[in-house]
Amino acid sequence: DLREIPLITIDGADASVFVDAVWAEKTEGGGYHLIVAIADVAHYVRSGSALDEEAHERGNSTYFPDMVLPMLPEKLSNDMCSLRPREDRACMAFHLWINEAGNLIKHKIVRGLMRSAARLTYEQVQAARDGVQDDVTKALMNKVINPLYDAYRILWMAREVRGALDLDMPERKVLVNDKNEMTGVKKRERLDSHKLIEELMITANVAAATALTGKKAPCAFRVHDIPDPAKLESVREFVSAFGLSLPKGQVTKPAQLNQILKKASELPYGHLISAVMLRSQMQAHYSPDNIGHFGLALTHYAHFTSPIRRYPDLLVHRSLITAFSLGDGGLDDGQRVRLAEMCDHISMTERLSAEAERNAVDRFAAAYLQEHVGEEFTGRIRGL
Repeated sequence: DLREIPLITIDGADASVFVDAVWAEKTEGGGYHLIVAIADVAHYVRSGSALDEEAHERGNSTYFPDMVLPMLPEKLSNDMCSLRPREDRACMAFHLWINEAGNLIKHKIVRGLMRSAARLTYEQVQAARDGVQDDVTKALMNKVINPLYDAYRILWMAREVRGALDLDMPERKVLVNDKNEMTGVKKRERLDSHKLIEELMITANVAAATALTGKKAPCAFRVHDIPDPAKLESVREFVSAFGLSLPKGQVTKPAQLNQILKKASELPYGHLISAVMLRSQMQAHYSPDNIGHFGLALTHYAHFTSPIRRYPDLLVHRSLITAFSLGDGGLDDGQRVRLAEMCDHISMTERLSAEAERNAVDRFAAAYLQEHVGEEFTGRIRGL
């Protein structure tokens, strides 16, 4: 029963689904005890049901500028599986203990009930941390928000020490009016509050993969292979034109690529180097065989934190339920046997969704630019 713990959700201002809640407290020795609670989708979506088959077929939710094609029905995703404030909700939660260096030293998976203390936005939480508090955040500062930021600070330090790839490419959001017409584009702001949630989710994902590996249980790992040597050779040639060098004849590590990206950020055409570096990376995918995650510089990684919008997370939840005897709704024998095939399918649906999302943005952009034929714009050359 986690209902007495003031877990909070932090999402975008326009979010209608709240799937993850977080909390932190300082421990002796300078470390932190964290809780990441996720909606218990496996309780509602059982293996082999019509709901489950349709969710597997879709593989994930798809996000267009004007609408969302959800993996699960709205009644589940926006209501029963949404961690609304001051309402009891079924959840799967990881207790996570990190030391003062930001390393995960202990974890424990539980299944139970939670009650969100508040639904906050990224901007609201960041403003509170920066000294501009409202009635809601003021009451949560000392016991919830400040400990979360302090824990995030040491998690981010650990990320830099292990050398996770820092390809911080700016994201754009297409603005659409109530007539479904594109009205412009704006850059998505990336605040420390965004990074805070990202780091806590990554830590929970590491715990999920580590827990299942420890039990020798099936897992849909999120894997990312090392870059292809031929592609790295192209990067090496490209960056040499800017006076930068990538060492030859050794195993490339994310930290080495970060050094080039850091130097490139000071150059007028640094964005080109980031784009070329991004294209050199292998595509992350799902697999029952763990080869680690190159980009995050992690040996164990699985998606656990979004079972409402990603089917692999639901598989990970089910495997945890079975491995740790957490009740009904676990992984059935059929899914065990078919796990490799299922991982291939959900990797494919992820690629299809990404392509559909890009195509939708292109169509909106073409319609928008139709009104600007003959005008001149400033642009960036991305390739030759």
